[in-house]
Amino acid sequence: MSNYLFHDPISLAEQAEELGKKAVKLGLIPSFSVHYYSDSPEFFLPDEKTALSLTAPEAYMKFKKLVEASSCQG
Repeated sequence: MSNYLFHDPISLAEQAEELGKKAVKLGLIPSFSVHYYSDSPEFFLPDEKTALSLTAPEAYMKFKKLVEASSCQG
C-alpha cells in the first residue's frame, strides 16, 4: 500500500511549498512565492523577464522533478 504525502488540494499545496523550500535551499531556484486565493494557491517562480505562475499540482511536479534530479546528480 502506498503512503501518500497528500490527499486533498490543501495538503498538495503544502507539499508543493515544502518541495519549493527544499529547491531554494539546494540552490536549484533563486526563490518562489505563493499567493493565496480563496479557491487555490498560486505559485510564482521568478524568471529573467516575467514570473512563471503555476497551480499547486504544476508546482509540486516541477519542484519534485528539480529536487529528484539534483539528488541523482549529487
